[in-house]
Amino acid sequence: MFRRVLLLIAGGLLTLRSAGSESVLCYGDSDEDPGSCSSYLGEGVSEEDCCLNIKYSFRRDAQGPCQACRPAQWTEWGAWSACSVSCKEGIRSRRRSCIGQGDCNGSNLEVQACSLQDCCPEDGEWSPWSPWSSCSVSCESGTMERSRECNNPPPLCGGTCGGQKKETAVCNTRQICPTHGSWGNWGPWGSCSSPCIREGSGDVATQERQRECNSPPPSTIPRGRPCTGDQGQSQECKGLPSCPVDGGWSEWRVVSECSVTCGVGQNKEERVCDNPPPRHGGKDCAGSPTRHTLCNTKIVCPIDGQWSEWQEWTECSRLTEKISCTKRAGVQNRRRECQGVVSSGKWCEGPYRESRHCYNVKGCILKSQWSEWSEWGLCSSPCGRSERTRARVCEPIYPEYPDFVDTATKSVEVFFSGSPRIKCPAIDGQTLKVEEKKECQNVPEC
Repeated sequence: MFRRVLLLIAGGLLTLRSAGSESVLCYGDSDEDPGSCSSYLGEGVSEEDCCLNIKYSFRRDAQGPCQACRPAQWTEWGAWSACSVSCKEGIRSRRRSCIGQGDCNGSNLEVQACSLQDCCPEDGEWSPWSPWSSCSVSCESGTMERSRECNNPPPLCGGTCGGQKKETAVCNTRQICPTHGSWGNWGPWGSCSSPCIREGSGDVATQERQRECNSPPPSTIPRGRPCTGDQGQSQECKGLPSCPVDGGWSEWRVVSECSVTCGVGQNKEERVCDNPPPRHGGKDCAGSPTRHTLCNTKIVCPIDGQWSEWQEWTECSRLTEKISCTKRAGVQNRRRECQGVVSSGKWCEGPYRESRHCYNVKGCILKSQWSEWSEWGLCSSPCGRSERTRARVCEPIYPEYPDFVDTATKSVEVFFSGSPRIKCPAIDGQTLKVEEKKECQNVPEC
């Protein structure tokens, strides 16, 4: 049930009363995922003021759940879960969430049978190992390998063989290899001989770096080749900066009106990094040049009307005579109401009343026949023992009455109205409805 109550007081003013007057964190939107607010507006307003616009949402504290202002309604069904088994028959489920103020009618969970493949995997066995290959090197230690095939017998229905297809082992030639020298990485550049350049001085700043022939060093027995090239480097330091000046922010100033004309919105504020501006490589101002602050119009937002459910059809009748169980057509009506219009919201579109022509078969004795079996229903439980059901129902065979009304100026559709008396040949002792149940397979334990 919706938490707020609308009251009309003298002078035509519309005001809101709510039990939630404590300060809340107000958001401009709420996502379908429960507990997820978006478009943060600010804090320091009451739940009542935040919900002047029912499209908004709020949290009572930073760690609390997201609560939508609108009346409770179901989200769309989520995606089906993975099947509970990888082969043969199992179950899968899907959920939906109730978002808004109050409770939703119906269940948040559906379960149905599923099957990814009709058979389960069977593992195979390995063939004997092949002979070892030759050693991969001609000196010191290397590797050799051998292989086998998963075909003795081969696996079925996606099965595998346990273990590795290839196997490697260390082999030793008992011969020593020479080690040739190789340079290690260059060390870091040293500091420049001057931290900055004085304009017009003509000075040149330099920096140096070194490397070592140690990655690896050349061996002596047997003798390896030494490193070639220079061990050291130097370069000129260019573009040394002048002394840096870090930037500073100016004062905040408001640059926009409130973003909404009703409910709670935001103002935009700006500041400039010019107090002073950064110079000679100094740091820019830290933080954002813009921010948004909360503004409150204290005005109720319009809410468009929504149609209620259609009322039941009235009994099929005709003013001047009784028409029950005859070929004389009558008329029946039904109505609906436009509800919830607030603060200049739009009135519901479409008619509030419908009528149709009908034949009154209430209590009439009609021939009947059994329907075909329905589709299998959903599994009754997501875990433990779970069943699904299908049914046949006894259906009336309506008479061949005219599909037009004798007083109408053109052909119109005529409906049969009311519940006739019917009885089908008994199936398992039942004359109106029979059901068949089947256990859902491979349901996980609760």
